[in-house]
Amino acid sequence: MEVTYALQKLAAYKPRQNPKSKEMLEAGLALFERGGYASKDEAGWDTIEKLALAALDHGNIEVADKCIKILSDKFPGSPRVDCLTGIRMEVTESPEVALQYYDALLDEDPSRAALWRRKAHVLRQIGKVDRAVDELSGMLDTFYTEVEGWLELADIYLSCQQYTYALQSLSHALLLSPQNPSYFLQFAETAYLAEDIPLSLKMFLQTVDMTDEDDGDMAPGDSIPTGITLRAWFGVKLCTRKLITEPRAGTSSASQTSAPSTANLSALDNLSTERLRTAYLDIKGESPPTTESDFVAAVAALVK
Repeated sequence: MEVTYALQKLAAYKPRQNPKSKEMLEAGLALFERGGYASKDEAGWDTIEKLALAALDHGNIEVADKCIKILSDKFPGSPRVDCLTGIRMEVTESPEVALQYYDALLDEDPSRAALWRRKAHVLRQIGKVDRAVDELSGMLDTFYTEVEGWLELADIYLSCQQYTYALQSLSHALLLSPQNPSYFLQFAETAYLAEDIPLSLKMFLQTVDMTDEDDGDMAPGDSIPTGITLRAWFGVKLCTRKLITEPRAGTSSASQTSAPSTANLSALDNLSTERLRTAYLDIKGESPPTTESDFVAAVAALVK
């Protein structure tokens, strides 16, 4: 696994006890007990790292410690092993101990962005949100290109319903990664929460443009929206309905984004309805409800 990507995964780690983690624990244990990881080169060491995380997910500290010891002996001083050791402390030690560990490493080398993010995660977990924001903001002042850091900062602001600050953070992510439709979708959904409906509509449509099947043999109107595209079309529907039923929403854009004309708004509403009906019919095997409110509620259940 590429080092930068691996560190980003570790920086974003959150405990989980889902079937995928359980499967990783069982499969990794089998490889671990056979010692087969040593013959698989980099992939084998990646497996040991994943096994350590899966073991922590399920409270198997003994296995996690064995994995970390193996990795530490093989890669002394590795940033990945240091981060993994910190995660182990987060699971088994007090927040203060984990914070002291991260502080000591950052005093030695403040350029380790993954450790800044782990430190912010611990602070957030113990309710010190202001300090978590300060830590991430300080890191991003120095390491501006850390996209995941901007996304995490936006998530903190979202959790506090500070939508304007969340949009500002997301705007940096868009500048740094302009080809990622999931970031545009997140921005659009946040703008909707901020009640900047014209901006939200614009970004939902941008997401559709980036993800719709418009470069293949099938015409866009004949394709079936799925995944991000389906969620984006649902956002378009919510925005058009709000702008049609509450015209004032089109004139109160904090970003000063213009709403579409009445004719274009109606056309977008009809198009989003058609796209969502197509998706509903494909997924459910039946026609969606005909009344507007029931239709929106039915589609909402699909995109959650």
